[in-house]
Parts: sequence; structure tokens; C-alpha cells
Amino acid sequence: MNYSITDDKNNLPLADVIALLKQTYWADNRTPEQVRRSMDNSRCYGVYLADCKKLVGFARVISDFATTYYLCDVVIDNDYQHRGLGKALVSYIENSPEYQGLRGILITRDAHALYEKFGYRPLDGRAMVKGLNC
Repeated sequence: MNYSITDDKNNLPLADVIALLKQTYWADNRTPEQVRRSMDNSRCYGVYLADCKKLVGFARVISDFATTYYLCDVVIDNDYQHRGLGKALVSYIENSPEYQGLRGILITRDAHALYEKFGYRPLDGRAMVKGLNC
């Protein structure tokens, strides 16, 4: 499958990102304004099918670019899952020079196997969160 990954927000239409997030359990109820603001304040990544320029994947990273980055909203369109696109997207992000040497954080309840391939591991009860309903 031919695809491209971009971090150019100008190539990430808000409506397409909202449609992807609606497929998730963690972001399906976000308002368009919440999605827009989250994109404005994050580094965003999109996965496009090369032949039709369809957005089929999305992720965001929030970082101070000195110590820590938070990988979030990683989503692949349901019709294109299990084809290696999620792994390719996370790999693209994890190999980006700006995150090298920084501590990565993420929250997931169902994709542990994917993220373990990139060195993520549970924090053994040390992590704390506020305001999450998932």
C-alpha cells in the first residue's frame, strides 16, 4: 500500500480529522472547536493514501522539546487498520529528530503491543491522570 506521512497542518483538513476521531472511543464526542484547538496547539501528523490523497491516519504530539513529549490521538481509519499504517505512523513520529533523547508518554487501553515495539512500558502504578473518562 502506497502512502505518505506529513506533519504539515495545512494538509490536514479539520473535517477529515474529525471524521477519524469520531471512530475512536476516546475522542468521538469532541466538538469541532476542541479538535481545532488541539490541532493548533500540537504537532500533527497525517497518513494519506498516495493514489487518492485520502486522509486515513492521524496523530498529535504535545512537547516542550526539551524533556518530554506526549503522543496522543493516534488513529487509523477503521477501513485501513491492520495494514501497518499505525506502526508506520508511530515509527515516523518516534524517529523524528525533535523527539530523540526525550521521554515519551502516552495513554492507551488497547494498543499496548504496538507501543511496546517502540519501547513504551507500563509505569507500575506511578502514573496519575485527571479528567479522563476512558
